[in-house]
Formats: sequence, C-alpha cells, structure tokens
Amino acid sequence: MPRTAACLGFLSLIFCLLSLSATAKEPMRVLVMGDSFMVTNARTQSAVPHLLERSLGVKVRSQAVVGARFGYNLPISGALGMNISKQYRDGNWDYVVMNGGGNDLWLGCGCTRCKKRLNRLISADGRKGSIPATVARARSSGARVIYVGYLRSPGLGSPIEHCRKVGDALEARIAVMAKQDPGVSFISLADMVPHGDASFHAGDMIHPSPKGSAAAAKRVLAAIKGER
Repeated sequence: MPRTAACLGFLSLIFCLLSLSATAKEPMRVLVMGDSFMVTNARTQSAVPHLLERSLGVKVRSQAVVGARFGYNLPISGALGMNISKQYRDGNWDYVVMNGGGNDLWLGCGCTRCKKRLNRLISADGRKGSIPATVARARSSGARVIYVGYLRSPGLGSPIEHCRKVGDALEARIAVMAKQDPGVSFISLADMVPHGDASFHAGDMIHPSPKGSAAAAKRVLAAIKGER
C-alpha cells in the first residue's frame, strides 16, 4: 500500500506539472499589415484586427495604414507605414496577416495598362516582386503568413468596378505563391459578396462595412484554427 500510494503521488505530481506547462504556454502573437481594408471600421473597434483580437483572445498588433501600397519609395513613407513592405516589425510572430497591392494598381496605373506594375508586385510564377519579398521576410521569422484578398464589387456602380480584371490577375499570382509554401495561405474574398448586395461595403462601395470586415475576419480565423 505505501508503495502504491507513493506511485499514485508521483503520477499526480507529473500530471500537475504537465497541466502547469500547458497553462504557461505563451499566447499567440499576431501581426497585421496592409492598407485601408484592415483599418476600415477601426473607430467602432470593428476593423479586421479588432475582430481577430477579440475572437482569439490575444493582443493583435496592427501596422496597417490607409492608402498604403508597395510602391512608395519616399524616405519618410517607411516611417509613416505607407510602404507595406516596411510595416513589418521583428518579433516572435505566430501569424502575420496581410493584404495589399490594390492601391498600387488603382492609384498607380488606374487599373489599366498595369502589366509592368503588376510584375513589380509579383511575377507570374509567384516567386519575384515586392509581395513575395515581403512574405519571405515574415516567413523567415518562423511566422505563418495569411494573405487576404479584396472584396469584389457587387456590380452597383463601384469606383473600382473596372479594376476587376487586373485585380483577379493579381490575386491569381498570389494564390500561385501561396501554393509553393505550406506556411503561406491565401484567403480569397472573391465569392463573398453576392451580386447586387451592397451590405458588405461601406458607402463608398470600395471599403468593407462592419459586416464585410466581420465576414473577412471569419475566414482568417478559420484559416488560423485550421492550422493550429
């Protein structure tokens, strides 16, 4: 009996130590990068980073900035976060959630005759360009990268309606990039907005409404939970 009791006591101690080890596990670290898609609805704490933070129960650091793109070369732009590639911050990140490229095409070439700009963003094979380089930097720290696409226009007179074709080409290349690295996921939002449904968009018909941000965050969360 004494020996049995001692054995049980030892097993209980091991169980307690294992439980404490599990409890002491560090919380997930998440960095968000990108443009206004990630920032919209921040005033009501309903932007994508806020929604991820509440759903995951961890602190999410967002470096996303309205108007940001990959093509800014002014020295001050990096400090302002206007260059998405310079939004990255060194850290022991578990996930880096990012988007971007739309402003480069819409503001940079008006979504017309954009082949050179598209190639600078990302090559057809997904291996070269500003986007793969930015993703590679995040991956070098061991973080998994989740690249989020854009909402599609519901066909109700959006100012970016004419950008559909070049936007599809951009995201097709990002999808190719993601398939080459199991640590990179591309989250497409192309099928999220029903035709004629304006409820996913803000009044400008470009940025997401709170409903649109929530729907996008839900897909990001599904990717995170599926990988954990």
